[in-house]
Amino acid sequence: MHAHKIPTAVRLLGFATADAARMAALLGSAPPAGPSYLCLHEDSLQEPDIVLADGTNPAALAWLDNMRCAPPALVIGGPAHGGYEHLPAPPEPALLYESLIRLLAERRRALALLSARGEPLLAERRRRPRLGPDAGCAAERQPPREGKVLIVDKGGAFRDHLAGLVGPRRLAIAWTDSAPMAVRLCDETPVAVAMINTAAPGIDPYDLSRTIKAQAGAGRTAVVLLVGRTFAYDGELARGAGVRGLLDKPVGDRSLVCMLQRLTSLAELPA
Repeated sequence: MHAHKIPTAVRLLGFATADAARMAALLGSAPPAGPSYLCLHEDSLQEPDIVLADGTNPAALAWLDNMRCAPPALVIGGPAHGGYEHLPAPPEPALLYESLIRLLAERRRALALLSARGEPLLAERRRRPRLGPDAGCAAERQPPREGKVLIVDKGGAFRDHLAGLVGPRRLAIAWTDSAPMAVRLCDETPVAVAMINTAAPGIDPYDLSRTIKAQAGAGRTAVVLLVGRTFAYDGELARGAGVRGLLDKPVGDRSLVCMLQRLTSLAELPA
């Protein structure tokens, strides 16, 4: 999972459906010699590397201004806003790609500065932008979930990587390749997060999530799907099965840590 090139995660903020589709097509056509881009699904739990915001949507701009740890952002359309980089709509492709490369360089400098200072990584407090009438207001936050992280996968390599990343004393990480065993573990032991690899053979991730969430002891277990590009994620089916959200594979270490900070009692780690 971690040997592949990790694409730049882009959050499209406040765009109408047709405009978002056009923006995603532009990002998918980026020059192959440069960075590749992945537009995050609305159910994604991943921290974006870059935010593209609709400059004509006041709610989107308000949410951007109130992010806890805002990544570099590019405002498309509308007037210039808040010192963010700005392009008119529709953006000219060459100018869009140049702006994204500049923002990525800014992102790398900011993360390097955090690391040099020994400052912790900060996870965004909200799962997704709030674009309704209360946009920009402080979010309600549930107490951190207590318990281990359970990995459901065909092998234990990802479990080993995650355990090494966060440290076994900070957060217990368990693994199984069996759906019945996953259900049993979630029933008998406190599990804060169950991460299901959708490529695990013989496992229906929606059915497994539904079964886990049906148990009295797993009401607060957050089910997260690890989704590859060949898997057709169905947001409506996932939410109906109790899935909390998804992470696209391959996923970077920072995104994993931030997700665990948000869903478990894991303390902040140094950058």
